[in-house]
Amino acid sequence: MQNASCRIVITGIGAITNLGADSRSTWDAMRNGRSGISRLGGPDFDQYAGKWSVSAAGQVALGDTTAIVDPREAKRLDRFTLLAMVAAHEAVANSGVDFGSEDPERCGVIVGSGIGGIKTIEDGVVTMVQRGPDRLSPFTVPRLMVNAATGNISIRYGLQGPAGAHATACASSGHAFGDAMAWLRRGRADVIVCGGTEAAVTPLCVGAFQSLKALSGRSDDPTRASRPFDRERDGFVLAEGAAMFVIETEAHARKRGATILAELVGYGNSSDASHITAPDAEGRGAGRSMRWALEDASLATEAIDYVNAHGTSTPLGDKAEVAAVLDVFGSHARRSSGGKLMMSSTKSMHGHALGASGAVEMIACIHAVKEGVIAPTINLDSPDDGFDIDLVPHEARERRVRYAMNNTFGFGGHNTTLIVGRYDG
Repeated sequence: MQNASCRIVITGIGAITNLGADSRSTWDAMRNGRSGISRLGGPDFDQYAGKWSVSAAGQVALGDTTAIVDPREAKRLDRFTLLAMVAAHEAVANSGVDFGSEDPERCGVIVGSGIGGIKTIEDGVVTMVQRGPDRLSPFTVPRLMVNAATGNISIRYGLQGPAGAHATACASSGHAFGDAMAWLRRGRADVIVCGGTEAAVTPLCVGAFQSLKALSGRSDDPTRASRPFDRERDGFVLAEGAAMFVIETEAHARKRGATILAELVGYGNSSDASHITAPDAEGRGAGRSMRWALEDASLATEAIDYVNAHGTSTPLGDKAEVAAVLDVFGSHARRSSGGKLMMSSTKSMHGHALGASGAVEMIACIHAVKEGVIAPTINLDSPDDGFDIDLVPHEARERRVRYAMNNTFGFGGHNTTLIVGRYDG
């Protein structure tokens, strides 16, 4: 049975993104308004030179990982799992938890990924066509499956409790957090590693999203291609990366003397039930997700100081999200009415990492409540008509934040909302 009084806290953060090789450097880039988006490139893409209508991507420079993953093991992992392992390593170290001293049946791992091992699939198809099925690697299936990140992290740390893998497009890591919160509240676990990972900057994914006309076609400057809420936005910038967290019950964290970074207080989950790729134009599903997260947290709208928007830089998506926020928060959000709510999209800096996006953006929410700094929306030169919200353009803002909301919305009409609060003991 769920224990509504059970408080859930965050004690560890880990990340590897195009903004930085760890969570601290990722946050430093966010607060300083520094873009991690660069020109799309690499051997996989060079062979299709002249056939791309997109030129920007948020690619991760994955350095030497031998101190984290044995090279022989790394060869058996798709890039999305390797990114997750790197982020989880930092999160666990950052939390100070010693899984060797914990009851393994009360420790779990839940990870979201929208695409999973797509590079393994692409390489497998090439091998099939060029060399035949008998030349496929026996590790093909264990590499490509979406739960590979969850499985490998659980094996690494001996976590025998609740385990799961969510694949709900861009809402995947939001669902991972919500699932983890539920297990902790039920009293079935003490500590869970959760987050999101994605490595979908591949020729097939870029080509497919390009065909869908979802990607930005700006070619003058990659760092300015992602421009959420700006009237000149023309699509999102595909990115990769991972962010992982250690979350646990407050009682468990305090018992082991952990440093508590923030508190997870609310979760909402809804479906648009309208279109497989386009959001509900009026943002009704997104609005339900936000309202249910507020209800779960027992908070009034005025308690939220900051919203980290899904804000992908697509014409339809940004408009629907703004409509939803204005509907849910009313005068608290409207600048013209003296509203104090601030909302920004860090995707303006790191692009859209699909299923990992909510996890990456949770870093901004945690630091907002912990440090009183709200990351900006860069490239926001001219907000679109009717976007009557303080969208924190260009530069970070200092302000005491009690509660921050994290929105992630995905294809299929999936919506998730998380609320994180300042932890004062």
